[in-house]
Amino acid sequence: MFRVAAASRRDREEPGWLRGAPPPPWVRWPPPTLLVVVCLIQLATPVTIDLSFLLAAVPPLAALSYGATATALFGGTAVLLLYLPGLGLGRPGDSDLLTVAFVALLSVVFAWVRTRRDAHLVTVRTVAEAAQFAVLPPLPERVGQVRCSGLYRAAQGGALVGGDLFDVRKGCVGVRALVGDVQGHGLAAVGTVAALLGAFREAVLDLPDLEGVAARLDRRLVVDSEGSEHAELFATAVLLEFRDDAPELRIVSCGHPPPLLLRGGRVEEVSVAPGAPLGLGIAGVAPPEEASLVLKPGDRLLVVTDGVTEARDASGVFYPLTERVEVLCADALDDPAVLTSAVWEDLMRFCGEAGDDVALLAFSLDPAPEPEPGAAPEPET
Repeated sequence: MFRVAAASRRDREEPGWLRGAPPPPWVRWPPPTLLVVVCLIQLATPVTIDLSFLLAAVPPLAALSYGATATALFGGTAVLLLYLPGLGLGRPGDSDLLTVAFVALLSVVFAWVRTRRDAHLVTVRTVAEAAQFAVLPPLPERVGQVRCSGLYRAAQGGALVGGDLFDVRKGCVGVRALVGDVQGHGLAAVGTVAALLGAFREAVLDLPDLEGVAARLDRRLVVDSEGSEHAELFATAVLLEFRDDAPELRIVSCGHPPPLLLRGGRVEEVSVAPGAPLGLGIAGVAPPEEASLVLKPGDRLLVVTDGVTEARDASGVFYPLTERVEVLCADALDDPAVLTSAVWEDLMRFCGEAGDDVALLAFSLDPAPEPEPGAAPEPET
């Protein structure tokens, strides 16, 4: 669901031919190969070896990778080979002939049902993926003067969206970003994710400060909790604002792990007061405190969810994010996409698999180059 995530999530999924794409050639080889091999062996040894019973396996094999018409063709060929006495595979009235004919008929019915079911599953999967991408669309490589890259892994197999979320948008005073983790994980949390992202995308357009954006998100969850089966809905989140008028970063944390600042080969947590999670009525009780940071050329920022910070290895040791990122940064990972991919691969080497939704978002300031004199301006996206 993202430039990096959409490609790498496929590594965990089934092959394309099981998702409705045409099967590879090797899947189509067994039926004709079995026909040819049985005929050749039977003709070479007509007396000592009787392999006619193997022809009954041809129609079911064809039904697994061909449609009803091709399956009927293979079944008819098998019956014909048994019917012709000159080949030595059978004779009229042989019980093998009736068996193969019956199996071929059932295989044709099975192939017809399978193709209809596969077409339905492909349609359902396509609609589901489109709906999930609408909730959490791919991130662009650049938003304003900020280069960004997101990587997402849902804990529930086959899902593209879980209980984590992130987004980067151009706001009224600069580029604003949201990274959050809602109550629960998997598909059960997608509704809350969609509500928060919708509120964020509207708030960044006209609210002048991050505290106001956080209050809008908090109000969204409070209102949704009133009609929810849960006692309350809550989410941790961190809001970032890259100012247009200065190389300044403003941060608001709502109970979320602090961002990591990568500067000069060193990695350290950004000092920001951890506020209360969203959904607890923080707007009228304990508004979050905004922190600011002056960015320098070459600085990078990494924000993760607790699917990274709370990941453990087989012995129960937590993943040492800060220490591992500092080691990875020794390779000068200037590209945000390379940085997120490197952290994910290192996390998988450490813990083997992700037991929770995982989201990583990396940023770097990269002002757009000044246009050459006389050059036409690039269209805005």
